[in-house]
Amino acid sequence: MASPCFAPVPANCQPAASGRALEDFTVRFNAATKHALVPDPPHPTNTDLLLADKCGSYAKGIKQANPGRVDLAAFADFQTAIASGKFTDYENIPLGGTAKLNDPMASYAWAIQGGDCSLFGAPEVPAPPGVASKEWATELVELYWCSLLRDVAFTDYATNHLAKDAAVELSALPRYAGPRAEGTVTPELLFRGVFDGESVGPYVSQLLLTPTFFGAAPFDQRYITYRAGIDYMTDQTTWYDVQQGISSGYANQKDATPRILHDGRGLAAWTHVDELYQAYFTAYLVLESLGFPANPNSPYQNAKTQKPFGTFGGPDIAAVLGAVAKYALNAVWYQKWVVHLRHRPEAGGGLVHLIQAGDSFDATPDPIIFQSEALKQSHAKYGTRLLSQPFPEGSPTHPAYPTGHGTVGGACITVLKFFYDGLAKFASPVMPTSDGFALAPWTGQPGTGAVPMGGPGDLDLNGELAKLSHNITFGHGLHGGIHWRSDSDSSMLLGEACAISFLDDLVCTYAEPVTITIQKLDGTARKFTNV
Repeated sequence: MASPCFAPVPANCQPAASGRALEDFTVRFNAATKHALVPDPPHPTNTDLLLADKCGSYAKGIKQANPGRVDLAAFADFQTAIASGKFTDYENIPLGGTAKLNDPMASYAWAIQGGDCSLFGAPEVPAPPGVASKEWATELVELYWCSLLRDVAFTDYATNHLAKDAAVELSALPRYAGPRAEGTVTPELLFRGVFDGESVGPYVSQLLLTPTFFGAAPFDQRYITYRAGIDYMTDQTTWYDVQQGISSGYANQKDATPRILHDGRGLAAWTHVDELYQAYFTAYLVLESLGFPANPNSPYQNAKTQKPFGTFGGPDIAAVLGAVAKYALNAVWYQKWVVHLRHRPEAGGGLVHLIQAGDSFDATPDPIIFQSEALKQSHAKYGTRLLSQPFPEGSPTHPAYPTGHGTVGGACITVLKFFYDGLAKFASPVMPTSDGFALAPWTGQPGTGAVPMGGPGDLDLNGELAKLSHNITFGHGLHGGIHWRSDSDSSMLLGEACAISFLDDLVCTYAEPVTITIQKLDGTARKFTNV
């Protein structure tokens, strides 16, 4: 029996001659036709999949041959399933343990609103750095520093000796892609994003700090995180078990005291259990609590007799955040499984560890990583050169590039810009205390070279939204040790592109006259209109 989703239209089918049903069909047909006429973008990849031993490709959970080496027959079955996109072919992949692959079939899901997932590629999603590149080694240096600073409060970076060491080493690496002040990485700039506004103010976005309400329930944004100083996968036996999909037997130990998010471990713990668009739904609640103004181009901005509700009001905003999050997740899953298959940082740390122990692979990382102070200090702390993990299972069982958290973040902050005034300021910004027990007023910091840390009147919504998205994707990735910096940066741009495609279709469903402009992550303007 043919699938009803692809059944041909009967020859005697006659559409309604008039009425809303026909108009609704016209809107849907025009949107689908527009996307069908978009040429496929390029999908550039690195060359790691061409390596015979697949040492730079994602293989976690697939049957392993030896530490750091996937079983090549099992990997061939894996590639067969990716090429076919068939559920049954994925069921035939030999696994190494009990951990199952995380929903590769989402890569092939169809979109009803917005363009197909295959229509997103370069320039938003360039080829990620390969194992032998200086960029790969530089990103791994940053990850080792991030792991060493996991329990240091962000507000203490300026005076912490490890943060100072990290800033010195990263400053000397020309391929480091994080923000700099007059060419220098300062401790205050560590692990921040590069988009406008992200280097201004506290490390954690106001939207993750400000108390709000969930309906009638007060919500103070204090969270259960994990106990300090407990890391995992720092011995080869446990690391190898986890790569095969065998449980380490450990479980995260919770800090019983709820805290405000103030350090890397806290952000990692938050993203370990969050719902898909939780941070952005919470941001919506905060914006409503603070009375943030709507986008100045909203059709209701100067309305005399009407107010928004099912369109441009709370129910619309909340629903669109959920819908765009699901759409963006499917788009990034396509990139992860079908296009890139980039391995996880824990696998990269494993390569470094095994090579230092005398093993060899078809690609050798750049000497930058082997000579790094970060690797030296991590080795001194743990006794191996494996990259420590805050979760006992390490990364999820899906490829690294780009990130799901970052893509959903880039999409959801674009939606919030569509509904709210991105240039509006936070009147009374706050910062967490070093122990995460309280909030203090943000009164500003002295300028840090060419990148001012800002004063209390300098934090606008656009910047805090970009910061929020990077807090979440870096919390999961850098602080969680499971993503590379480039995973997050590209994912936010991919998410933004997904949201733009989604919103272009959405505005055509509104009966109000809509002409709304937002500021993109690159600072340029983007207009949405149905008139």
